[in-house]
Amino acid sequence: MATVLVVDDDAGIRESAAMALEKAGLKTFQAGDTVAALQMLRAHRIDLVLSDIYMPGETGITLLQAISERRDPPRVILMTARGSIETTALAQRFGAFDYLAKPFDLNELIARVRAALNVSTAEGVEVEPGPPSRMVGSHPLMIAMYKAIARVAPLNVPVLILGESGSGKELVAQSIHDLGDRVAGPFVAINCGAIPDSLLENELFGSTRGAFTDSRQDRRGALSRADGGTLFLDEIGDISPAFQVKLLRFLQDGVVTPLGAEKSHRVDVRLIAATHRDIKRLVGEGKFREDLYYRLAGYEIAVPPLRERASDIPLLVAFFRHRIAEEMKRPSIPGPSQSVLDVFSAHGWPGNVRELEQVTRRIVIDSGALLDGAAASRALRDIAPSAAGASVPPAPVTEAVSEDLISLDEAEKRHIITVLRATGGNQTQAAYILGIERKTLARMMKRLDISLEP
Repeated sequence: MATVLVVDDDAGIRESAAMALEKAGLKTFQAGDTVAALQMLRAHRIDLVLSDIYMPGETGITLLQAISERRDPPRVILMTARGSIETTALAQRFGAFDYLAKPFDLNELIARVRAALNVSTAEGVEVEPGPPSRMVGSHPLMIAMYKAIARVAPLNVPVLILGESGSGKELVAQSIHDLGDRVAGPFVAINCGAIPDSLLENELFGSTRGAFTDSRQDRRGALSRADGGTLFLDEIGDISPAFQVKLLRFLQDGVVTPLGAEKSHRVDVRLIAATHRDIKRLVGEGKFREDLYYRLAGYEIAVPPLRERASDIPLLVAFFRHRIAEEMKRPSIPGPSQSVLDVFSAHGWPGNVRELEQVTRRIVIDSGALLDGAAASRALRDIAPSAAGASVPPAPVTEAVSEDLISLDEAEKRHIITVLRATGGNQTQAAYILGIERKTLARMMKRLDISLEP
């Protein structure tokens, strides 16, 4: 019988988790803190540790690190109600098998525990922790996104971020840069949708003096400024077909030729792109080059819209409340009240987190606090009058294949081929990105008739 050690300072959570696991046929031990957990590990054979992260005294990360230093360590699943990309990255760095967001469904808990007990751990890649968290949210969708960021950040793979306007795509790109091995290099962001096509080439590739009217000096483009670091191209779905060809040429050879220059130079840049558009539909309609899409989408990350993680709204409001207090040079801002949160929970948030921040700031400016539900309703009407009663826009497509009617096997095959192309055929890296074992990938490739031969 497999044994599970449940570690949590909350006795209710600890006992309910242990009871559910015992009903599932597992033997359990319990500990209320890291010290007690280490004593249990010395006294008993433990196959799996299920531990909270934030506990009085030493944290679950400390416990994980201590476990990782043991001979033949048990697998570890970490739990938290306050997830962040940094804790996720640390969890993966020290070999956590999984990362579970609270509150969780007990059936999901049992499924995760069974997976940990029956599946070998994939080969890990060390991920360095980043600066104080850039993103706020502990919803399971956010935890899944944090895990995806932590997996891909240390790999030299281009990333395509999909998400609605205002959902935080640039924060995801910055986090990938911060957690990768290019953190010492520059992070350069360009909004392709805000620059006329006639100026975009100059913005990215640069120009020489006299290349065009009023050009009085050489200008370094964004690609050259990002050399040794990361270039983030936001709203990549808005670039014209003509510029798509120029960008594809750079992605193929890594060479930059400024406008008006006779000489070219090579740059070493990791490219991260983002779009709010359904880019697979654009490919299907012939408006976006398929070969460019595959070059950009070595790995895709979907940013959940705010309406799909409404439980994060109180956390986000608290974060914005402190930021606004600093802007206004006030010690604190009262609130938020339940009436304000009720108004926020009922809203569809078509503008996502950016809209929430703007509305929160508007309420504070108008009333000095976040206490009046009526003030919250007025702010929503004033800032987004067309949004009141408007239908919620559809979420972006996040699958790795188009929405054409294809078989599940064909969809799976296309996704695996996309990842293999992005890793240059390296099956170990591809398996890590896909979240499966190397031998599992080999079996899938055989079943789906995927060959690495040219």
